[in-house]
Amino acid sequence: MKLALIGQSLFASSCYQLFRENGHTIVAVFTIPDQNGREDPVAIAAKADNVPVFKFTRWRLKGKILPDVFEKYQSVGADLNVLAYCSQFVPMEVILYPKHQSICYHPSLLPKHRGASSINWTLISGDSKGGFSIFWCDDGLDTGPILLQKSVDLDPNETIDSLYMRFLFPEGVRSMLEAVNLIEQGQAPRLIQSEEGASYDPMLNKKELYELKLDELSGQQIHNFIRGCDTVPGAWIRIDGQMIKLFGSKRWRRPIPTKVQEITIDGK
Repeated sequence: MKLALIGQSLFASSCYQLFRENGHTIVAVFTIPDQNGREDPVAIAAKADNVPVFKFTRWRLKGKILPDVFEKYQSVGADLNVLAYCSQFVPMEVILYPKHQSICYHPSLLPKHRGASSINWTLISGDSKGGFSIFWCDDGLDTGPILLQKSVDLDPNETIDSLYMRFLFPEGVRSMLEAVNLIEQGQAPRLIQSEEGASYDPMLNKKELYELKLDELSGQQIHNFIRGCDTVPGAWIRIDGQMIKLFGSKRWRRPIPTKVQEITIDGK
């Protein structure tokens, strides 16, 4: 099929390579503007193959799609939009335009943990299983019908990095190809998401949201919070008045040492 790839990072560039290796045509890549003078990996990959690359700062303004942006998008003639690690808001005019519309990758087992910090909250919540969903885009936030899902058991000391690198990234890229192939074969399901057990979690983009509040949490919850923020954005506390970030948490299973150094921690 003719695919418009909308996204960024090594995840998007890996999807790009796999789609091409398996006979699909990438008619264009839509990604973010250069950051500190550096192109996104998916833009670099596409340019090397002479595939058109568009770097829109935004797709819409004041709630309306920008006409010149929409015109450029329409010109590529995609059969399907594939949103792979997409951080931008893509208007419904674009979502619904292609013959097969649009699919999106989300790193949680929807309907649980909708939102931009879903991997964090999977671990912070102490879930025993994690995974990802590939869904058909609609006008909600991670609410569209499910095309496919895959899950994995979580280690008690799992972190964002370990979960992403061992499962969410490699299996997610392979599953994006699987989803595209199912659509091409006319066999892709559309399973309506249940609202039972659905959750929307806040994006951890403000310092106060990833402050570890020791006086409000049990030992297990403290452990889950630290590993759920490891390594980004990094849980923090104040020790002796200094802001300290915490990484590499593990539950202490041995006797408490008799010789300890006392420190002053805010809230504890």
